[in-house]
Amino acid sequence: MRFMFYSYIKSRLKVLLVFVLFIIIFTIVYALYGLPLEPIVYSLELVVVLGAVFVSIDFVGFYQKHQILSGLITSIAFNMKELPNPKNLLENDYQNLIKCLAENRRDLIFQFDNKQTEMIDYYTLWAHQIKTPISAMGLLLQTEDKPSEQTRAYQQELFKIEQYVEMVLQYLRLESMTSDLIIKEYDLLSSVKQAVKKYSMIFINKKIALDLEEIQCQVITDEKWLVFVLEQILSNALKYTHQGKIAIYMDQEKEKTLIIEDTGVGIRDEDILRIFDRGFTGYNGRMDKKSTGIGLYLSQQVLSKLSHSMTVTSEVGRGTKVRIDLSTREFEAL
Repeated sequence: MRFMFYSYIKSRLKVLLVFVLFIIIFTIVYALYGLPLEPIVYSLELVVVLGAVFVSIDFVGFYQKHQILSGLITSIAFNMKELPNPKNLLENDYQNLIKCLAENRRDLIFQFDNKQTEMIDYYTLWAHQIKTPISAMGLLLQTEDKPSEQTRAYQQELFKIEQYVEMVLQYLRLESMTSDLIIKEYDLLSSVKQAVKKYSMIFINKKIALDLEEIQCQVITDEKWLVFVLEQILSNALKYTHQGKIAIYMDQEKEKTLIIEDTGVGIRDEDILRIFDRGFTGYNGRMDKKSTGIGLYLSQQVLSKLSHSMTVTSEVGRGTKVRIDLSTREFEAL
């Protein structure tokens, strides 16, 4: 309330100064004419009382208008009729400006939504159409009785293309993924095996060992999206692990926390805090020249919507450890 009073005084400062100036002028004139002090004091008291009444009424109106305008902050974009009636020409001009800006904003949002919808529809169609030639190329490469090293290399690169296309689809579905969730209890080991099986070719071609613990854990989640996250983490682990192994096991200290640990190149300390930012590739990504900076961002967004969480610790030259907390909490936006 004190701030409100100071704001009111500041907005009416010129009027108050003029009022005080008039009082001083009349007092000086009365004094020059030698009028008795009593009528002068009485006049001053009367003027001050009337001024106080006027200021009080005006302050109440100022406060009420402030309350109305503050309440309109969240709804003004949808309902312009709730604006208070303008009391003068300037207030009317300000309201016309607000209405004009609101209409321009609505037009821009409408245009953006249309373009966004068109873009999503186009890329969704493209992603589905590109799967046909990818599948055809895969079948052609499988026709050889004894695949050569070159054929296996082609198959691996074709698999990467397929995964990138799948990532595009999941990226497009991210905003509406809550309508595609089937939340129930799943066997975690089954989900892990699905992700591992998909990348079995990369494990074999790169000669990376897999140390998969016999996991006995039931989690409440959506299996399709959880498998997608596991695939992204395995993809990163395989990309930056040139020798050694990838271990998958449960955290012994924290309940329902899955750990995926690799013996890869590791992540620098200055990059570790930004690895979940969209488009951030870090030092390893710049050296690799192929990193998109999307995989971990998507994984973190998906886990957040599933009410799970993920943390990453790493040491350069020693490897990276990803912890996925799958404990049950209240789900987001369901």
